Amino acid sequence: MAFSDSTRDSHAAPERYGRAARRLHWVIAAFVACLIPLGVAMVARGAATNFDALTDTLYSTHKLLGFVVLWLMVLRVLVRVRRGAPPPVATLTPVERVVSHAVHVVLYVLLLVVPLLGWAGVSAFPALNVFGLFDLPAILPANEAMAKVILGAHKLLALGLGFFALAHVGAALQHRFIKRDGVMQRMWPPN
Repeated sequence: MAFSDSTRDSHAAPERYGRAARRLHWVIAAFVACLIPLGVAMVARGAATNFDALTDTLYSTHKLLGFVVLWLMVLRVLVRVRRGAPPPVATLTPVERVVSHAVHVVLYVLLLVVPLLGWAGVSAFPALNVFGLFDLPAILPANEAMAKVILGAHKLLALGLGFFALAHVGAALQHRFIKRDGVMQRMWPPN
């Protein structure tokens, strides 16, 4: 659903992100929206059930989706480096420009670091098997004590990622419904 000009004020429509960037943004957002609650649920269920079959399936799903997010983010970074980003919208205040840039940098870093830590953690545990079908390649030697530290950092940074993602959504909605300056239109719709 595209935004009509009648929903914005008289500002000229801002330049949009490219199609590949928009599609990657929304696919990664959907994965992250699933991965964070799935991670919380699987850990709680694992502690409560001592890893029954359903818990193993939840962990396999989390590992697979996280691994996919990592490679989608690598692709997203390559798209961003190759094609760049549209210039900031003229209606942004200097503070909004700084905060927007900082939040985007933090999101990009976390979207790369969090899945890398998850992969490193399951490598060190070792718990690389996915659905009993295949193993992810190990990137660290087995060391359960190190795995617990890495997976603890993975959990904390994933929760931080969730916080920054919610802040990002809140800012986008503020630009859409309060400022009505077309900022959200730059990334919407994903087609």
